[in-house]
Amino acid sequence: MTGKHTLAAAKRVVVKIGSALLVDRERGTVHRKWLETLAEDVNRLRQRGQEVVLVSSGAIAVGRHYLGLSDGRLRLEEQQAAAAAGMVRLAHDYQEVLAQFDLTVAQVLMTLDDSDNRRRYLNARNTLDTLLRLGAVPLINENDTVATEEIRFGDNDRLGARVAAMIGADLLILLGHVDGLYECDPRKEPDARRVPEVRGAITAEIEAMAGATVSIAGSGGMTTKLAAARIAMVAGACMIIADGTEEHPLRQLEEGAPCTWFLPDANPKSARKQWIAGSLKPAGVIVLDDGALNALRSGKSLLPAGVMQVEGEFQRGDAVIVNDTSGHEVARGLIAYSAADARQIKGYKTSEIEALLGYRGRDEMIHRDDLVLI
Repeated sequence: MTGKHTLAAAKRVVVKIGSALLVDRERGTVHRKWLETLAEDVNRLRQRGQEVVLVSSGAIAVGRHYLGLSDGRLRLEEQQAAAAAGMVRLAHDYQEVLAQFDLTVAQVLMTLDDSDNRRRYLNARNTLDTLLRLGAVPLINENDTVATEEIRFGDNDRLGARVAAMIGADLLILLGHVDGLYECDPRKEPDARRVPEVRGAITAEIEAMAGATVSIAGSGGMTTKLAAARIAMVAGACMIIADGTEEHPLRQLEEGAPCTWFLPDANPKSARKQWIAGSLKPAGVIVLDDGALNALRSGKSLLPAGVMQVEGEFQRGDAVIVNDTSGHEVARGLIAYSAADARQIKGYKTSEIEALLGYRGRDEMIHRDDLVLI
């Protein structure tokens, strides 16, 4: 821990579990006792009101054993086949250990497309938000069975960071076989100093410390962990690199186990607001009546009833400008409906959306979390 930054202070936590922690490479089986202690840790976090998402490696390591694949480097199609066989067994183990605490596991498989494509990004984010709201523990892995080289994350460190950014997590924890970032390779330099924290950004000096610390059973070395840190920090999330070898790895962290903290300048909410306000090109304009404008200024979401006019052509999830009746920009936000649907429901009450569109969409045209007042 460092200053006010502690695991207990995070409201939404993403935990990435490395293959080498989870899977016995020789036998291709899950380290069940270790996984049971992780489940106890997750339950403890949940009991004190924290939301937890698990990003798990290990499907290929498990599956290759059951399919009788060699220990050498696998071709892409063999990796995909091993992932298909291994993820079933892996998810079953997670389900069993978490069920002891009446926690429901929900499996989510993702590709790089799902975080780059705007509509898929929104669908994935909304699904994960809903699962967390309903009390489930999402279990995420890369969808190796369908992902080709050009749409793969390639490692679960960066997948974990993308997920953390997507759902506005406060903290990303990378559990592996290394207890942090070192100024030089500790395997070669016994006196190498661990860096306790990195603040603000990943500099060239920090990148130079990465070295080559690739795990035998995993795909991510320190370079990929720093790439994950960059993604997380831009989104306002803290990140920890920690050794998860011991049982109860999250409890070990809370009790002072060595690690490296990556601390951003912004929090997830402010980072998201900055991104909406300054990084996205608006695709349309929404004009509000005075009542809706006053509601926005008091911190409420934008409902269809307050929308007078819809201009431009945009899709759900695009950025739009919000104007008052005089044509002055008052806000920017991410729209929950396409331009065609927005035109159909503008001026109507939320209760009338389903009858107008033929499906039940979101109550808000722009949710307050997706809105920035100018």
